[in-house]
Amino acid sequence: MFKKLFIAAAISATLVGCNATEENQTNTQSAQVQNIQIPEYPVDYFFRNSVTRSVTISPSANYVAMLKPYKDRMNIFFHPINQPEKAKRISNQIDRDVAGYGWISDDTVIYARDTGGDENYYLVTVNIHSGEELVITPKSGVVARVIDVLPNQQNEILISTNQRDKRIFDVYRYNLKTKATSLVAQNPGSYSGWMTDHDGKIRVAMQTDGVNTQVLYRDDESEPFKVLKQLNFKQGFEPLGFTPDNKNLYVSTRITRDKATLIEYDIAQDKEVKEIFSHPDVDISGISYSDVHNKITSVNYTTWKNQHHFLDKGAEQTFKKIQSKLPNSQLSISSSSRDEQQMIVVSYSDVERPVYYHYDVKSDSLSPLAQNAPWHNSEHMSYMKPIEFKSRDGLKIHGYLTTPRGKEAKDLPLVMLPHGGPWARDSWGFQPEVQMFANRGYAVLQVNFRGSTGYGREFWEKSFKQWGQAMQNDITDGVNWTIDQGIVDKDNVCIYGGSYGGYATLAGVTYTPDLYKCGIDYVGVSNLFTFMESIPPYWKQYLAMLHEMVGHPEHDKEMMTKYSPVYNVDKIKAPLLVLQGAKDPRVVKAESDQIVDALTKRGIDVEYIVKENEGHGFRSLENRLEAYQAMDKFLKQHLNP
Repeated sequence: MFKKLFIAAAISATLVGCNATEENQTNTQSAQVQNIQIPEYPVDYFFRNSVTRSVTISPSANYVAMLKPYKDRMNIFFHPINQPEKAKRISNQIDRDVAGYGWISDDTVIYARDTGGDENYYLVTVNIHSGEELVITPKSGVVARVIDVLPNQQNEILISTNQRDKRIFDVYRYNLKTKATSLVAQNPGSYSGWMTDHDGKIRVAMQTDGVNTQVLYRDDESEPFKVLKQLNFKQGFEPLGFTPDNKNLYVSTRITRDKATLIEYDIAQDKEVKEIFSHPDVDISGISYSDVHNKITSVNYTTWKNQHHFLDKGAEQTFKKIQSKLPNSQLSISSSSRDEQQMIVVSYSDVERPVYYHYDVKSDSLSPLAQNAPWHNSEHMSYMKPIEFKSRDGLKIHGYLTTPRGKEAKDLPLVMLPHGGPWARDSWGFQPEVQMFANRGYAVLQVNFRGSTGYGREFWEKSFKQWGQAMQNDITDGVNWTIDQGIVDKDNVCIYGGSYGGYATLAGVTYTPDLYKCGIDYVGVSNLFTFMESIPPYWKQYLAMLHEMVGHPEHDKEMMTKYSPVYNVDKIKAPLLVLQGAKDPRVVKAESDQIVDALTKRGIDVEYIVKENEGHGFRSLENRLEAYQAMDKFLKQHLNP
């Protein structure tokens, strides 16, 4: 497993909600206008719990684990590699889904859970044979995460928590046999991330005051850290791991470049050795590393789909062999055994939900393991087509347009769906809410407005202090593009989004009130001032960066007031549906309360759904179904398919 940099509070994605060729995709898209009868599926069809998801193989390759439903909650199950009939449940969550899990030894998995969506995740280990569970970090008021599973030290893992100081994270070593926890690195107060070398030693740290960042390095854990690189947060210098000899670093950097590029960096000489890979149009998004061969195997990036640039012939040949067996699907190798000879492969597309396979490298055999949703009918789903258009100021904007299968893409009602983040992006693939909207007869537009990640530094920086302004203009220009193309009926448009997308929804109905017939705000920001006042304590060190990216409450008071929808409710006339988790630590309930109260006083129609046992989005099955049933009813009331 490659040693990635652990960031204690990655602000760049904090508000995120919720392999055919492009020519083939376009040709397939044109075929969907045939007059075929598509039934209207119930909300449950799209949003019920998956039968199986998150399938992984154990380090020894003897077992497979996965998440499956138990009493309407996703829990961990496992079975011997070729004996799915012997599946056994090893977690017992009935309040909330298991948030995530992973193997930490041949017979032990670790998983995270929180309380009612408060995102104070604590860690639990469970032995797959005995079923013994052990909570290894504090259960209340503390955030815990796994840094490194230390594959070469099979009885130990590295974790971090903010139990000593809620604002910062320290690193601990946990012994699976003795159950002992020992402090490895104490945060002096400004460290935001840590990284291990191939021996599991913490040798890189990140230090920040929110705007200025230092990359720190040491030759050995017994030595103090020294400054390797000093820069501001815009420049981009992200260590991804050590070279095989543990001497140099692989780094994703934008220094002297616009697009994030993979380089090798000489620590001793404090200079770039060579550029390994760059793409002219997009940033790299990560790398894959072989522990067996001790080398980078591929560099990952996203154009309109996820792509791989292979640096290792063996890895490339393996991928091509798998692709030849699943020629019409996008593929991901989600898990592999310690010797990298056994793999879990996931296939999917924009109309296909995930299917999981076991792949044996030596015998080149691919065996089906499980389906995410056996009831799924891809022939009735709608294709997600990549689009691009020019914004009003000439910026190229990329996005995706989904139109209802079986209908001509002409004069359709539209759901504008801005993504969360905002420093994230929309990507191609199967998305249940998009498919539900298309199944109802609505076109769905997703726009990677300025600030969306992956398109380079300049594109990202154009979003700074542009909430409700140029960022919103890109969304508006996208809607107008679909209208100008004749695809969408200009009098039949609604906007819906979660988190930052919720803010964009409120901004849309506020600053372009004649464009939208209705809006759905899902855990969205309504007041830029109170949003920054209520951030979690472990975001505090990033506050100066937020001031530069969103706005400073004193220096930018006029601008922030103007573009906080709650202060401009007199402009809103469209009916709204607002959904909020009471325990949301990122966009607190007061954000929704404010806008609902202000609109109610003005007599605007607002439906408000609050769930006391949810946080930043509804995860529990019954709440998720209620939310989308409410959206379905709301859209049918205000849009005309």
